Amino acid sequence: MRVSGWFWGVALGLAVMPGMAEGQRTAPRDTGLIVSTMESAVSQRLDKREALSVTVDLSDRTLYLMDGQRMVRRFPVSIGAENYPTPKGQFRISHMIWNPSWRPPPSGWARGKSYEPPGSPGNPMGRIKIFFRAPDFYIHGTGLTSSLGRPASHGCVRMRNIDAAELGRILMEHGGSSRPPEWYQETLAKSDTSREVRLSKPVAVLIRE
Repeated sequence: MRVSGWFWGVALGLAVMPGMAEGQRTAPRDTGLIVSTMESAVSQRLDKREALSVTVDLSDRTLYLMDGQRMVRRFPVSIGAENYPTPKGQFRISHMIWNPSWRPPPSGWARGKSYEPPGSPGNPMGRIKIFFRAPDFYIHGTGLTSSLGRPASHGCVRMRNIDAAELGRILMEHGGSSRPPEWYQETLAKSDTSREVRLSKPVAVLIRE
């Protein structure tokens, strides 16, 4: 893990700008673990961000929601295992599916697995998948919270379902594809029905070591 001043601030739960002097740190930021229900994940007040972006740091298994150089939210994630690494680089989010289905890919690890419809308890995509490098790599929800903080996926970035839903709403609201509160509540209530969303203003994603 890098030990720059910015990342030490992140580790402490502080938003620290590069070059910021001691005593100029802002108040502690939310860590992504305070939201307790899916409903609250899509109903919290959203502050306007002028330069919203996403950074996934593979070394500390954390997704950071950024406003320019300022960290405003962070979430624990699981990343790709050694044989299925999460791709590094700069990407853009412009497409997501709420309540996605899952079809086993043509890969050895998926041999013997079956199609899982939206809302199925065995669906590894959880409540939302957010494409960052289509068609095979996305940020998605998971019920396997024990895997968070570890390299355990097949290349995707896993989050708690609650965190993934919160992130999806933030991306939609800042990506030019806002929806009324009723849309989110209906989407959560109808877990067996997929809803596809495309952002009119894609959001930048940086994935790095």
